[in-house]
Amino acid sequence: MKICVTSEGSSLDSNVDPRFGRCQYFIIVDTDTLEFESIGNPNIESMGGAGIQSAQLVASKKIKVVVTGNIGPNAFQTLQAAGIEVFTGASGTVKEAVNKYKKGEFKAVSNPTVGSKSGILGKNK
Repeated sequence: MKICVTSEGSSLDSNVDPRFGRCQYFIIVDTDTLEFESIGNPNIESMGGAGIQSAQLVASKKIKVVVTGNIGPNAFQTLQAAGIEVFTGASGTVKEAVNKYKKGEFKAVSNPTVGSKSGILGKNK
């Protein structure tokens, strides 16, 4: 199965990025083979709508699961509408997060875990 993990870098050894909409990279990982595709997030500097645009990008990759640190309401709603399950609370490396997901150590969330505009850019304003 292919899942998406938010990442601070472009490899499986990179740390999980705790943000979804403004993460540095999306790593699309095949949980069986650990083959992966790294996608730089074009929405990092968006003035608004980063969560929705990032969720649409991820949904276009035909994945079924997102693993991240936190997720805001707009991104969550967009992913949910696309039938994508969201698992939060991830930390450590992308590879560690994939292994924890495979072991069932994350729970799917049924609501966003942060409020609107609570990413790093929002905190500095």
